[in-house]
Amino acid sequence: MHHLVTKIPKPHRVLIVGISVMLSITLLLPSEQAAASKGTKSAALEIGKRYSLDLPQTAEDIAEEQAIASLPELPEEDHSLNWATLQVQKGDVLSALFKKANVSQQTMLNILALGTQAKTLTRLFPGEQLEFGLDQTGELQELRYALNHLTTLRISRDVDGKFIAEELKKEVELRSQFSSAEIRSNFWSAGIESGLSEAQIMNLAGIFGWDVDFGLDIRAGDSFSVLYETQFVDGEFIGNGNIIAAQFQNQGHLYQAVRHTDGNYYKPDGASMRQAFLRAPVSFQYVSSNFNPRRLHPVLKTVRPHNGVDYVAPTGTPIMAAGDGRVIASAYNNLNGNYVFIQHANNIVTKYLHLSKRQVSKGEKVRQGQTLGRLGATGRVTGAHLHYEFLLDGVHRNPRTIKLPQATPLQGNEKQLFTQQAQQILAQLHTNERVLLAKTAAEPTAAP
Repeated sequence: MHHLVTKIPKPHRVLIVGISVMLSITLLLPSEQAAASKGTKSAALEIGKRYSLDLPQTAEDIAEEQAIASLPELPEEDHSLNWATLQVQKGDVLSALFKKANVSQQTMLNILALGTQAKTLTRLFPGEQLEFGLDQTGELQELRYALNHLTTLRISRDVDGKFIAEELKKEVELRSQFSSAEIRSNFWSAGIESGLSEAQIMNLAGIFGWDVDFGLDIRAGDSFSVLYETQFVDGEFIGNGNIIAAQFQNQGHLYQAVRHTDGNYYKPDGASMRQAFLRAPVSFQYVSSNFNPRRLHPVLKTVRPHNGVDYVAPTGTPIMAAGDGRVIASAYNNLNGNYVFIQHANNIVTKYLHLSKRQVSKGEKVRQGQTLGRLGATGRVTGAHLHYEFLLDGVHRNPRTIKLPQATPLQGNEKQLFTQQAQQILAQLHTNERVLLAKTAAEPTAAP
């Protein structure tokens, strides 16, 4: 080692010694951070707590960052679809629509193989629309078909590229609407004039059908008020909903009904609107005669008891069972024509005469509202009508006025909650009545 050092030129040996001395001094002296840390008490660092330290970047780290930054940016993947909407024309078939949209027949077959939901596409009607969503390569990614205002069938690809079918339902906005009218000629005309649809008129008659015979009991001056739902989707009216509450003024008697969450209607005190018997076994129409035990027989021209009610309606009108029971007679004779008798609970019998067709048999159980047959003109009659009789303990009673047993009322907490809600809803109905009355009074009267 000594020989190696002596061989180095003297200027170089001096330089090496100087560098060594400086390096030794540098290693022995503490750094500024170390000197500063000497003045810091160790108690300032909490045991068990993590502290972040800024570590200097190595040359390798810097080189890696620079290499990454120099890489060219990749273009973002385009997930947008090109949509084409095709309207179904008369005579169009599904395959032709797919061809117009530049979608292969094999793709169509794959979609139809999904099952029942997709099979709906084979029953298209003129005016309906199919929406095709194609990607940038022209492949079908999504297909939409509106089943109705609320539901759309969507067929799309999953992560594996396979088609799946699902139904998308839009949110329905419910608003309340009020209608009211006074009956001048008949209930139906008043309902139409008030803005009610035909279905709503029938529903209204159905709600009060256990208390009011809409074929016999309606009088000029009767009135009704209705609070009902209207349905909107995306701000567009799509139809009417349920009747929320209604009241009917009939010959001085006030009847009120409020819809409960169970879908049935109850009186404000929680009593059910439903009773054991309908007041009329046929949809309201004109009535040829009232209940009259001394009535001139239309054929024999003699005074004979007419212990029932005649309902005039077109031949073929459905005749309903007034209540639950069992058919004790379903036959034909020259006097009654085709007839059906039903035995009910509490020794009650109802009779339905002059039918054009019978649809139940002897011994069969029937439910209230079930069709027994069709109105006709069989037997000793002068025209098509239904003759309806109601017997209690074998005695003819007027079905329009006899007190009928009611269905089970609401009870307990359910009744308490309902009565509170009913009062609020009826208050809203009455407020609408007052507003309409004030508006009508403020309108200028037409000059004579």
